[in-house]
Amino acid sequence: MPNDFLLGTGIYDVTGPAAELGMMGMASIGQKTEGIHSRLFARAFIVCDQNSNKRVVILSADIWSCTQAVKMEVVKRLKTIYGNDLYTIENVLLSGTHTHSGPGGYSHYALFNLSILGFDKQNFECIVNGMVQAIKKAHENLAPGKIFFSNGDVEDCGYNRSRTAFENNLEWKENHDISNTDKEMLLLKFVKNNGREIGCINWFAIHPTNRGNKNKLITGDNKGYASYLFEKERRTNIHDKETFIAAFANSNCGDVSGNVKYGVPDLVHDFARMKEFGEKQFDKAKELYNSANKEITGEIDYRHTHVDFSKVQIEGTNNKTYPAALGASMFAGSTEDSKSEFGIVEGIAATTTGDYPTGQKNIILEAINLLSGLLTGFKVPGILEDEMKKGHFPKPIVFAQGLAEPYPLSPEVLPLQILRIGNLVLLGTSFELTTMSGRRLRKSVLEILKNSGIDNVVLATYANTYSGYVTTKEEYDTQQYEGASTHFGPHTLMALQQEFGKLATALKNGKNISGGPTPRDLSSEQTTLQTGVVTDTQPMPWIPFGSTQTDADSSYKPGSTVKVIFWGAHPKNNLRTQSTFLEVQKKDGENWVTIYNDNDVCTIYEWKRDFIANSKITITWNIPADIKSGEYRICHFGDSRDGAGKIKSYTGISSTFKIGDTSTVNEIRFKNSFGKQVELWFYHPNDWLKWSAYAKQILKKDENFIWKIPSGWGKVQVRFTGPGKWKTVSGGDSVNIKANSEIEIV
Repeated sequence: MPNDFLLGTGIYDVTGPAAELGMMGMASIGQKTEGIHSRLFARAFIVCDQNSNKRVVILSADIWSCTQAVKMEVVKRLKTIYGNDLYTIENVLLSGTHTHSGPGGYSHYALFNLSILGFDKQNFECIVNGMVQAIKKAHENLAPGKIFFSNGDVEDCGYNRSRTAFENNLEWKENHDISNTDKEMLLLKFVKNNGREIGCINWFAIHPTNRGNKNKLITGDNKGYASYLFEKERRTNIHDKETFIAAFANSNCGDVSGNVKYGVPDLVHDFARMKEFGEKQFDKAKELYNSANKEITGEIDYRHTHVDFSKVQIEGTNNKTYPAALGASMFAGSTEDSKSEFGIVEGIAATTTGDYPTGQKNIILEAINLLSGLLTGFKVPGILEDEMKKGHFPKPIVFAQGLAEPYPLSPEVLPLQILRIGNLVLLGTSFELTTMSGRRLRKSVLEILKNSGIDNVVLATYANTYSGYVTTKEEYDTQQYEGASTHFGPHTLMALQQEFGKLATALKNGKNISGGPTPRDLSSEQTTLQTGVVTDTQPMPWIPFGSTQTDADSSYKPGSTVKVIFWGAHPKNNLRTQSTFLEVQKKDGENWVTIYNDNDVCTIYEWKRDFIANSKITITWNIPADIKSGEYRICHFGDSRDGAGKIKSYTGISSTFKIGDTSTVNEIRFKNSFGKQVELWFYHPNDWLKWSAYAKQILKKDENFIWKIPSGWGKVQVRFTGPGKWKTVSGGDSVNIKANSEIEIV
C-alpha cells in the first residue's frame, strides 16, 4: 500500500576559491582557477519513514568527488547540530558529480593534493559548510510527500573511451550487440502532499570533462549545466527557505566520455560541447520528470561498513587485493579527454617479471621522479617485492602509493553503503566503475535482493571518499588508463561484489553488520605549498578598486558581447558564497534590477594578476538574442585586503549602455545654435591620462553634425572652447549648443 514519506530538499553554494587554486580531476599543475563560468552547488534530499523515523540523506555536489575528510567532517558537524543518532556516517550519502573544473585541495590524502600543491583549508571549509547547510535546509523543510520513479535511455550522450578494454569482456565476446555504455537515466521526483514539487535527482553515467585541462573557469561542466537549465526553468532561488532543486548525479561512467565524438577539448568548442551533453541530459530528465507516475513505496533502511581494500581475500579462491599502486598507463591519462604531459600511451602492460616494458622505462621514471619530488615527509618504495608485482600483474607498477610510509598516500579503508528507499536501493561507492564493472556489481546485488521487494539497484559513484577506478578482470588485463588506475589490482571488482554482497544480505535479513576498521584521521597532518593573499594594491593611488580600465560601449545589438575590465582585488579575500562577483542590471524606471549573476552561463567572471598585487577583473556578458531593449549596466563586487590584513568590500559599475535599435545609439547628433563657429572637445573619462582618449571637431555656425563614438568609450564628456563646461552625453543623444553657452540634451 502506498505510504507517505517525510521529504525535504536543500541547496547551498560550494563554489570555492575562484583564483590561484589547482583544479581537481585532470592532475595538471598548471590548471589553476582564474574565474567562474557557473557556480557549484550541493543539493540534498532527505527521505524519512514516518513510522520508524529511519531516514537517509542523499547529497550530490558539483565537485570532483566527495573525500573521506569531507564525509567525516560533515557528519561530525551534523551530530553537533542534531545529536549522535539522527544523521550518521551510515545513513548520509555524499557524492560528487565528478566535474573536472572545480577547485581541489580538500582531501587529507597527499596523492589527490599533489597537483593542487597541498591541502586548501578555505576550499575544504567551503565544501563542508555548503553540504551541511544544504542538509540543514532539507531537514528544516521536512513534510509529508511522495516519491515517483521513472527511467529511460539517453541517446547519443557519451561514448566508450576504452573500447579495447570493453571488447575484452566475455559479455561482449558472446554478444556484439550489447551497448558499450549504460544509456539508462533513472530519476526520482519529490512531491509534497500539498502539491508542491520540491525537486528531482537522477543518475546517469558520463564524465563531465567537456571543458578539458586547459580550462581555468569554475564550472559544473555538462552535469552542472543540466542542473542549471532545469532549475532556471523552475525559477529556483537559492535564498528561499524552500526551492526546487534538480541534481544530476553520476554513476558507472569510468569509461564513458562525450569527448570521444570530438577529440581532446581545445578551449574553442568546449562550451558548445558541454551545452550539447548537458542539454541531452536535461531534455531526458525533463521528459522523465513529466512522465514519472510510478510511486516508490516501502520502508527506509540502510547498511554501512568500512573495508580495508588493501587485503581483501576473495572467498573460495586464492585471489585477493593488494596495497594501492598506479600503473604506467595511468600517466597517459584518458587520451580522449586530455594529452599526456609525459608522452606515455595507454595499454602499457608489464613484462612477465612485472617490470616496465622496454622503450617506456625512461619516461616512466620521469613520472616517478616528478611524483617523488612533490612529496616531502613520505617514503615510497622504489624496489617492490615479487608478491606485489605478481599481485598487480599485468600492471607495471609505477608508483606504489599504498606502501608509502608513514601512511598510504591514498585511502585503503573504504566505505561501502546501501540505502534502501522502498523498492529501490542505492549503492554508495567511492570508486569510478566502468560500464561493465557497474553492470556486474548491480546484477550481483540485485540477485540477492530481488525477492525482498527491490526492483532497481542504482550506483551512486564518487561517494563518501575517492579511491580510483574499478575495471573487470578482462579490462584490467589490457592496461588502458582505467585498468592502470585500478588501485588494488585485478580482483578489485570481485572484492567489491563480495563485500557489497555481505551488506545486501544483512539488509535482506534485517541483520546488523560490523562497521569495520576505522579510517585514519589525518586532519593534523596537512601541509600546503600555496601562498595566500598578502595584499591587494591599486594600479595608481588615485584609481580606486572597482574603477573601469575598459568600459562598456554606449550600445550593443542583441546577440553581441559586452566586455568590461575593472581594477579589482583577489577573489580569495571573500568567496562570495551564496552571492556573486558580478551582476548584469537593467534599468526599470528609476531602479536597477538584476537579471544575471555569475552563476548564469551567459556571463563570465575572470581574474588575472597584473604586476605584483594588482588584479584585473574581466566581466563578459554574451547578450541573449531575445533580450529586451533598454538600458543596462555591468556591476562588479569584490573585496580588497590591505597590508595589515584588513578586508574591505568595493563595488565597480560600468557606464550605462543601450540594447535594442542600434541604428543611432553609437552616434551623438549635434546642432550648433551658439551663433558662431565652435570647437568641440570629446574625451573618454576612464582613460583620461591617454591622448587617445581625446578627440576634437570644428562645428560651423548653424551646422548639424553626427559624431561616431569610438569603440570602448562608453559615456562621453563633451565641451566647446570658450565659456562651455564639460557635459556627459551618451550614444543616441541629440545635443544642442545654445546661445547662452549651455550644452543641452534634447
